[in-house]
Amino acid sequence: MSDPVGGGPGAPSARSERGLELLRRVLAGSGIDPVHAAGGGPPASGDGPPGAGPPGAGPPAGGEGPPGVVDAEVADVAEEDDEPESLRHVIRLPARDGRVAEWPDWAPDPLRASLAARGVDRPWSHQAHGAQLAHDGHDVVVATGTASGKSLVYQLPVLAGLYEDPRATALYLAPTKALAADQLRALSEIAGEAERSASGTTIGAERSASGTTIGAERSASGTTISGVRPASFDGDTPMEERDWIRRHSRWVFSNPDMIHRSLLPWHGRWSGFFRRLQFIVVDECHTYRGVFGSHVSLLLRRLLRVAARYGAHPVVVLASATVARPAEFASRLTGRDVVAVTEDGSPHAGRTVAFWEPPLLHEITGDNGAPVRRAAGSEAARMLADLVLEGARTLAFVRSRRAAELTALGAQRQIREIDPDLAERVASYRGGYLPEERRALESALAGGELLGVATTNALELGVDISGLDSVVLAGFPGTRASFWQQAGRAGREREEALVVLVARDDPLDTYLVHHPYALVGAPVETCVLDPTNPYVLAPQLACAAAEMPLTTVDVAEVFGGAPAEEVLDELVADGVLRRRPAGWFWPDTGERPATTVDIRGSGLGQVAMVEAATGRMLGTVDGASAPGTAHPGAVYLHRGESYVVDELDLDAGIALVHSEDPDWRTEAQSVSDVEVIEVATQSRTGPVRVCFGEVSVSSQVVGYRRRTPDGTVLDTTPLDLPVQTLRTRAVWYTVDVEALAGIGLDQARIPGALHAAEHAAIGLLPLFAICDRWDIGGLSTALHPDTGLPTVFVHDGHPGGAGLAERGHAVLGRWLAATRAAVRDCECRTGCPSCVQSPKCGNGNSPLDKSGAVAVLDLVLDALGEPTGAGAAGPPGAGAAGPLVGG
Repeated sequence: MSDPVGGGPGAPSARSERGLELLRRVLAGSGIDPVHAAGGGPPASGDGPPGAGPPGAGPPAGGEGPPGVVDAEVADVAEEDDEPESLRHVIRLPARDGRVAEWPDWAPDPLRASLAARGVDRPWSHQAHGAQLAHDGHDVVVATGTASGKSLVYQLPVLAGLYEDPRATALYLAPTKALAADQLRALSEIAGEAERSASGTTIGAERSASGTTIGAERSASGTTISGVRPASFDGDTPMEERDWIRRHSRWVFSNPDMIHRSLLPWHGRWSGFFRRLQFIVVDECHTYRGVFGSHVSLLLRRLLRVAARYGAHPVVVLASATVARPAEFASRLTGRDVVAVTEDGSPHAGRTVAFWEPPLLHEITGDNGAPVRRAAGSEAARMLADLVLEGARTLAFVRSRRAAELTALGAQRQIREIDPDLAERVASYRGGYLPEERRALESALAGGELLGVATTNALELGVDISGLDSVVLAGFPGTRASFWQQAGRAGREREEALVVLVARDDPLDTYLVHHPYALVGAPVETCVLDPTNPYVLAPQLACAAAEMPLTTVDVAEVFGGAPAEEVLDELVADGVLRRRPAGWFWPDTGERPATTVDIRGSGLGQVAMVEAATGRMLGTVDGASAPGTAHPGAVYLHRGESYVVDELDLDAGIALVHSEDPDWRTEAQSVSDVEVIEVATQSRTGPVRVCFGEVSVSSQVVGYRRRTPDGTVLDTTPLDLPVQTLRTRAVWYTVDVEALAGIGLDQARIPGALHAAEHAAIGLLPLFAICDRWDIGGLSTALHPDTGLPTVFVHDGHPGGAGLAERGHAVLGRWLAATRAAVRDCECRTGCPSCVQSPKCGNGNSPLDKSGAVAVLDLVLDALGEPTGAGAAGPPGAGAAGPLVGG
């Protein structure tokens, strides 16, 4: 996280009209009348949550919204029945004043001086509150908005602790190396500012072998923070520097992968560091969700257990984008009680948020003649060009590295037709660039040399880029948290900014542009993780036992009790661990299990992507997803370069590829079956039964389609790949055949109606749990052998489950209400990618019955007691957020 560390008092001036001015430029470029489109008025009927009241009434109860939403002004966008316009809604979020606090008396004078030199005269209220909690020994999570200065919440108590105890140490963990490097750079800048301070009070700058330290030069006044020597410890750190870091660095910047593979297995070498460990910082903790989050949750327990072995009980400080129930989530992540700081005291620029749905392309049709919309990337390129021509510093967020390059090239081409010189001030930014290339782009954007940048989510985290004029999002980024992270890059203190969400041809995007309150007026999603997942527990317990023998106290108090004991019994039975009266032991084989455990994968291993001509390994893909992404004929992207797969050997874990840049993309098709293993919970209301439990999913990739960039299908190629079996968790509902007949669905229409309802539900689940539609799967059938009834399943795509199906079960009514609204509101007649068609359907999106899906969902919602009238779904986050992980 690289938020500005604070600022002095002062209130934003009267709201500017800059956001609307920029929107008018975008509208003019599209041919829409900006005066008509940006006119004021009340919110459109049915868009707000029930009882939401007029603008200014605030977000719905049940969670915190983004900064400024309390006083949102909404401008309705009229639509003509014969030809709806692309601009669906405009919401203006007003600026917010900052609230400052005094420096705590324990803050060291040299640190205050260095921060003052950077323009931070006093901390914002949430910074002072969070820092005080951490200094007092409380584990704390700060969950405030983008650019709110969360970094200072841990910088202040950590540096103060290192100042008070010259031997104390601290550990910083980030989900990416880039984020850790950015925070390390920020500390170096604090030191540099201090050295330039006119007072002569400094935090010195002694350089380590790694060249990234804050050291111990004594100022003229004799007041210093001595020998902090922070250093980066990750996979790129040279071996010769690692020994120096272990012996001398007092603040180590790393990531979970490095802690898992290099630090914990060899903790004896780090005994001095652990013995004096005072703080552990977990930055951007909302990224630790699903299977990866479950691994990190157990990794943190291992880390704290090892620290306790050496007599240390460090304070844990977590920083996060705004998440639902941050204290509960952080407690589940760490296994300790955590206090949340959520009242954001930083100032907030005003923003105009526009919701844009690209027009339909009448000359192109998709599966079964379905209408297709203009690509979100093409719209984003046009908007980026328009905004750069207006002189607005703009980020356009896209979904892939290739899209970043294409969007930048498209914007440059359009700008060149009007102002050739200005085209050079547009670039792309993505993963795969060299560090010096990334730094140069970041500096050029921050300094104004670059006006427009098309980027992946690489600029969402870890880079101190804010205060821009506008942000364009080519598709909803998957979570409200990510949306506000990306939108937060725009907005200066006294200048209103523009944020435009351009909908992709996707049910979730379609729902959001038609129901803006579901995004702007709702609390952010719950982060789901499940540290009791046996597929995660087993390898993590093996790693823990290899670090130190596991005791019954460890199992009961650290690793979750009974579920962990069951897994340990299985590990003993399999010969992985040995049971002794004192606990569980790892056999001394000379190996470390951490080297074979991938904390970011599914547990099914990795497939190496190898260039056949050179033998060079380009990267890896998860074994579970390899049949769908690395099958023969698949297009594989690596660092912006395209390759085509020639051969996939799942047993050997290798895929051979050759370099090629085709003008088409591939789309795998698969068939699947679901077997119910165990019903954990079930309830019946009228003709509907809802269940949650364990299932076995058998799937097989049977072919793939080649599509042009505009979506046209070129051909379909069959494949012969092995069946894969996944034991996971699912939520499902059944409906009595008589009830379906009663709403006009005969036997011939039931398969298409259920199929369409299943597709749409999968597309909308990410609105309630932080996930991607590719993290979940589903099945629908008019007669399932285990239920004997028409059934719709939605299941986790990870072994043992990642908590996603549990979350769906907990919020089933609101989830299906939003699903119904998305299908109902789509303007197509018979179904399209924006409502009921799926890009990963193995049956070629056939059969699908859009009106039948609405009828089925009406029937289910009526049985569940959920309203189905227009707007009844409200914002999906309204009301109680449900349990963090399942029911």
